[in-house]
Amino acid sequence: MNQVRVGIIGVGYLGMQHARILSYLEEADLKCVSDIDPKRAMEIGNRHGVSYCQNYEEMMDEIDAAIVSTPTSSHHEISRNLLSCGKHVLVEKPITETVEQGEDLVKEARKNGLVFQVGHLERFNPAVETVETMISEPKFIEVQRLGSFSARSLDVDVVLDLMIHDLDIILAMIKDDVSAIRSSGIHVLSNKIDIANARLEFRRGCVATLTASRVHQGKVRKLRIFEPTVYYSIDYIDQEVKVFPLSGRQSDIKTLKIQKEEPLKKELQNFLRCIMEGRESKVTGEEGLRALRLAISVLKESEA
Repeated sequence: MNQVRVGIIGVGYLGMQHARILSYLEEADLKCVSDIDPKRAMEIGNRHGVSYCQNYEEMMDEIDAAIVSTPTSSHHEISRNLLSCGKHVLVEKPITETVEQGEDLVKEARKNGLVFQVGHLERFNPAVETVETMISEPKFIEVQRLGSFSARSLDVDVVLDLMIHDLDIILAMIKDDVSAIRSSGIHVLSNKIDIANARLEFRRGCVATLTASRVHQGKVRKLRIFEPTVYYSIDYIDQEVKVFPLSGRQSDIKTLKIQKEEPLKKELQNFLRCIMEGRESKVTGEEGLRALRLAISVLKESEA
């Protein structure tokens, strides 16, 4: 297989970005876009010179794989239909609304031998990938993910909208079980939680604190990881990593050179190459499900 025939279901803001990148990737043959808003489907389809439709089932015979970038409430139904028809799937995060739905999709993908990837975009951030190879004994992790208000993701709380990115990254880095969760959240501009804070304690002693807000002025994406002799400061937006030795000497501070790349492009290339090479994706359905389980636990604790 030289190219993967791909369709996109849902071409709002994020689906539009998928279409932009897939239109030029050599691994992809973008065949069709679909949206419940026919004018939107036509606009994006015409922009990239591909067919478009309102009902995604019309593209089934044309594609090998699909990107599902619809509201979370429809992730399970659409993804399951695709998987049962033998189509590889990249579904945006969170994987589904409920753990049971996520488990069902993972089971269906495994049964049919398909690539099933979850769109945890930050796992493909070059700064995160760099630090992943460097950490060995994390003791404390601090995360800030703050953004201004947007009506795009109000179908879910801020924990499932924003914090889940960092929950996924922490689980991938720590590789340990969470032993205790303390969290709180408040409503500000919507009927769901808009600001949340969580403290996670892991069995081997690491502690992580996370703050997520979608009512902040400006955009902040920061991750700090403390080890016994050094700490790493990651700026997701600038794709920058600074290393601070705990000796306190200013001369020992380093800013790592990182080859900047668009994480969404790397994510899509990973998905396509896994299909072409018959291997497992970097962010599997199981990992997306694991992040969802933890996010739901954080939400339940904040509502207690």
